[in-house]
Amino acid sequence: MPDRPPAPDHVDRFVERATLPITLLVQAAASAAIVAPAVASGSLPVAQRLGPVAVGVFIAIVYAAAMLSSQWAVAMVRRWGPIRTSQLALAVCAAGLPLTVLPHPVAAVAGALLLGLGYGPITPASSEMLARTTPPHRFALVFSLKQTGVPLGGAIAGLTVPAVLVLAGPAWALGQIALLCLAGSALAALLRRRIDAYRQADAPLPTLAGVLVPIRFVLADPLLRRIALCTLALSGAQLSLGTYAVAWLNLDLHWSLVAAGLGLTVAQVSGMAGRIAWGMLADRLHDGARRVLRLLCVAALACGAVAALVGPRTAQLPVLVLLAAYGATAIGWNGVYLAMVARAVPRPQAAMATGGSLFFTYLGVVLAPPLFGAVAHFSGSLGLSFGLLALPLAVGAWLLRPPPAAPASISQGRFP
Repeated sequence: MPDRPPAPDHVDRFVERATLPITLLVQAAASAAIVAPAVASGSLPVAQRLGPVAVGVFIAIVYAAAMLSSQWAVAMVRRWGPIRTSQLALAVCAAGLPLTVLPHPVAAVAGALLLGLGYGPITPASSEMLARTTPPHRFALVFSLKQTGVPLGGAIAGLTVPAVLVLAGPAWALGQIALLCLAGSALAALLRRRIDAYRQADAPLPTLAGVLVPIRFVLADPLLRRIALCTLALSGAQLSLGTYAVAWLNLDLHWSLVAAGLGLTVAQVSGMAGRIAWGMLADRLHDGARRVLRLLCVAALACGAVAALVGPRTAQLPVLVLLAAYGATAIGWNGVYLAMVARAVPRPQAAMATGGSLFFTYLGVVLAPPLFGAVAHFSGSLGLSFGLLALPLAVGAWLLRPPPAAPASISQGRFP
């Protein structure tokens, strides 16, 4: 296996220019579909009946399903191509949204499952496309730009769902996001003939037995294994910040809900800006992706430790600065991570490596928020829970340490 992927095959100028915007749109549409039911939860029948616990259960089901479907993505991309896989994934997301509006819990669970099954293949498919059309020296920046689709999708849902909810009700509020998914699917068709030309029409269909193949692939490679385990800690920190920041500001620091919402917005916007900035930095530095990812583990660790020390008497401006730094680090790492994974394998294996590593990324998403909430419940402090996130992040930084005496390995972009 080569240490770096070879330069991309010749692609025409349209494909080279259009791949990033289309993958960004696909990512934003899928992310908006995941966030929209949570934004509209106050008006959804099942959430009204079960209370706030319904949102946590919903998110857990979505990402548990995404853990499974991200492994199927490898076989899907191989047989149908990354564009057709993305189109199918968006269609499944669009089908799941209307089910969340129905008053029966079984329908809501089915909607969550469909959303997760649709969300999982999006990133492996887009990684395959970008790995084939992007020069290796621009991987970190391009992958980071694509990953801004995650907070962009959240912003789209946050801005449009409440407005339509007031005017026309939850069915139309979620229906517009379903239409966005279908629009993304239609625009992706512009690249299907060129990019899906690499597909193998006779490749095996996705099977339950094939779920373990990408995971084994990642665990068998020392570099991929370390990256994947590191992202388990980072994804846990990201989801914990997004899930509990408002509650921390409101309950622990006694901010108003409006001010707490502003604090979360600051963190999200900083995360979006951070994804671009860290991608640019990783492309410029020697062994940049590993060094930047390790730096982000340490910086997020420090932000969590400071959050544990903040109290109601702390002025709002320093807390907003802290949230900006926390968002830039705990939310801004994804593009560098995906670029590092794509660099570690030959281009045809980008979907395999991405899908296998995403299993551990989504595992952190599923496990961390409930554990965070349990610590806060028993300790009575959300700030303490942020401080305890330093432990897994410290392990992540240790996993990405440079080898003691292997300069050649580092210069090639890999380490033992």
